[in-house]
Amino acid sequence: MRLRAADLATERAFYERAIGLRAIDGGVEAIGLGADGTVAVELVEGSAAPPRPPHTTGLFHLAILVPDRPALAQALARVAGAGWRLSGASDHLVSEALYLNDPEGNGIEIYRDRPRSEWRYDGGSVQMTTLPLDLEGLLDELPESGSAGPAMPDGTRVGHVHLNVANIEQAERFYAGVLGFDVTVRGYPGALFLSSGRYHHHIGVNTWAGAGAPAAPEGSRGLEWFELTVESDAAADELRARLQAAGAEAETGPDGLRTSDPSGNGVLITG
Repeated sequence: MRLRAADLATERAFYERAIGLRAIDGGVEAIGLGADGTVAVELVEGSAAPPRPPHTTGLFHLAILVPDRPALAQALARVAGAGWRLSGASDHLVSEALYLNDPEGNGIEIYRDRPRSEWRYDGGSVQMTTLPLDLEGLLDELPESGSAGPAMPDGTRVGHVHLNVANIEQAERFYAGVLGFDVTVRGYPGALFLSSGRYHHHIGVNTWAGAGAPAAPEGSRGLEWFELTVESDAAADELRARLQAAGAEAETGPDGLRTSDPSGNGVLITG
């Protein structure tokens, strides 16, 4: 996931102190942050980048998956210890999640999955909803010291991405029809969730910024692209052919295959 930042130093400090990611690679103009040597978020300098205007397509939130409930409790303590405030906290049946925004307004979810044995299905759809999260019960998972370590634990990674789009049907044709994801949930008004491997969702899309919302001006702060990893070069070649057949622009570069969804959200496909 690559985000364009107007103030790289402030954004880096937030992701290190409030989120607990650690610098892995980069320098003055870009920095990769993550856990156990794997980059989760890459920040690139864009000091002249204008803010993303309201009611445009783009990132709704990036979702950082932690390995267990104690790690989520420590994430909550870490956010509070950094003086940052949550924008929400929810029980989604399949997961428990904390929500906040970074200093430049990018939405962030930090969550832990419940065991798959506890997930429930209605037909082919996984049951998800939004209930209040018991924060006091979550904090009971903290170690006796009541404090969080400075860094996210090994196994932390980006679990899914949620996007503002202009049109749900167009997004479904792209992510399901072209890229091959399965629709997992249709029950949320103005939203759709998709995944591979029967996960609850790897991609969420919604029209909550407004149906028919325009794309943010090129070069705005926020999402530049998010990454999808396929199992082989042959699978990447197949996706390239499907994108071209669908009339989508697709460009191969040194870091992978670049394209964008119908709402202008950038996608990097790597093998």
